[in-house]
Amino acid sequence: MTELSPFIPVIDMAPLLGGDQRGVAGVSEAVRQAFTTSGFCYVRNHGVPADVIAQAARTSLDFFHLPLEEKLEAAPKEAVRGFNAIGRTKMRGAMNPDYKEYFQIGLELPRDDPAVLAGQPLRGPNQWPRGLPQFETAFTRYFEAIGACGQRFLRAVAFSLGAPETFFVDKYDKPLQRTQCVYYPPHPVGRTDELFGVAPHTDYGCVTLLWQDDVGGLEVQDRSGAWVQAPPVPDTLVINIGDLLARWSNDRYRSTPHRVTNQSGRERLSIATFYDPDFTAPVDPSDFSGGVGEAPNHPPVSAGDYIMGRINASQKP
Repeated sequence: MTELSPFIPVIDMAPLLGGDQRGVAGVSEAVRQAFTTSGFCYVRNHGVPADVIAQAARTSLDFFHLPLEEKLEAAPKEAVRGFNAIGRTKMRGAMNPDYKEYFQIGLELPRDDPAVLAGQPLRGPNQWPRGLPQFETAFTRYFEAIGACGQRFLRAVAFSLGAPETFFVDKYDKPLQRTQCVYYPPHPVGRTDELFGVAPHTDYGCVTLLWQDDVGGLEVQDRSGAWVQAPPVPDTLVINIGDLLARWSNDRYRSTPHRVTNQSGRERLSIATFYDPDFTAPVDPSDFSGGVGEAPNHPPVSAGDYIMGRINASQKP
């Protein structure tokens, strides 16, 4: 296994599974140190059951191994949910679209839910491929378990910013959680132009929770501009912050560029969860800019408006 860089620390989330205030404070301090330096960390004892992860990964590969025409039957028809083929996304400044496929789900809402009736983007029912009920079951279980992990982790984030542990709870009544299983084919033989599984970028939202298989390929940019490998570590997740949380923290925390390159000659699978607040949740840096003489660096914005602006800019025309 590639040696871990101290730039990306490993944080034990076990104290967040209980009610020990001293333990929560310790986790929060580790989060503060990570998010003021790299913006990334590994977490262990995260509470997502190993069998839930294994079933989600196995059934995701079952889906991605289907013929392309069958996968395209589950292409997004509404709420940006379903199968997205290679070429769907292109990061700002990249020469080529990302070389990946992904399947995305979100919070399951009926069409008569007030958020759907209000026309909020990203809202509505999920879309599933036909003939793979085990994929729907396993991926739904993962979605629920990783969302609970995200909410636990935000307890430490809130505490690390000087707020009550519960600060984020009411901002996540109907979270804009998007969970994607992402399939990276092996890098094409003989391809010499710039091609990334995901080109260098910062994430758009609050926190991202990532499970990755044993192939590797995730890299994080340090402050010198060098790329640091973030190899898979058994029984951990990778968590990083996005631009929305950096803004919300009044720039105390930093959202760091990262990329994926799959030069392994093997297929690669990851499951990424963008765990973001309600569409209408106000993101106001003054929530965390309470120091003497400190003014907010950014005006308030709704979480959904900010995230949709970033998503729209990333979609290939």
